[in-house]
Order: sequence, then structure tokens, then C-alpha cells
Amino acid sequence: MSLSDESIESAPSTIENAQPGFEEAEPESSMGEFYKLYQELLVITLALTGMIFVFVWIFYSLNIAINYLIGGCTGLIYLRMLAKDVERLGREKQELSKTRLALLVLLILLAGKWNQLEILPIFLGFLTYKATLIIYVIRTTAFNSD
Repeated sequence: MSLSDESIESAPSTIENAQPGFEEAEPESSMGEFYKLYQELLVITLALTGMIFVFVWIFYSLNIAINYLIGGCTGLIYLRMLAKDVERLGREKQELSKTRLALLVLLILLAGKWNQLEILPIFLGFLTYKATLIIYVIRTTAFNSD
């Protein structure tokens, strides 16, 4: 039993028909996942920054807690800049920008010049977003490992 060339050419290709729908649906769902992840990371970072600020205020002093809060807010801004950079990746840009790190460098330089600011609490506050990433990875691997 053989198929004629006409029936093969006239038959719709399921790969060709499925491909455009797949390409259109994939970016929307991927960006939806990205925005959900970004929102979750922001909320966790805000919660961690707030909790640590209160603990530092209780156990150390208000001045050190404010320095930590400055660093934490800078970390949030850095995380937002990173998300915006990742959002543009592929559509407008081919690689991530490295200017975000200038934010931390400027803050550390300002802390070094201004006597009321302390470098270590600011730097540790900035790193709060890294703690958020660690918490997120532990939570997703612990609860999603089937």
C-alpha cells in the first residue's frame, strides 16, 4: 500500500500547524512566569529586609539598622534593575548590562565619605536579595522534588 504524492502534499502538516501556536503561547506563559517569580522575590526581599531591620534595631542601634535599611533598599533597586534588564533580554538586547553594579559601588563610596554611614551594614543590607534567592531555591527544591 503506497500513498500518492498528491495526498502527502495536500495533507496538512501537524508540525507546521502546531509551530506558530507554540511560538505565540510560549513567550506569554514564560513572561507570566517571569513576572510571578519577580513579584515573589520582591515580596520575600521586602519581608526579609523588614524583619532584619527590626532585629538589628533591637539588638544593635537605630543608626546601624538605618544603614542596613539603606543597603536593603539598594538591593531592592538592584533586583528591580536586574528584572528590567532580563525582561528586555532577547527582544531588545543580546546581553545583560553591567551598570547595575555601579549602584552598589556608588553607595559604598558614599558610605566611605560620609561619617554617619557604615559600610558593613549597608553591604549586608544589599546582600539581602541574595538571601532571598537562597530561600527561594531551597523552598522550590525541597517542595518540588518528586
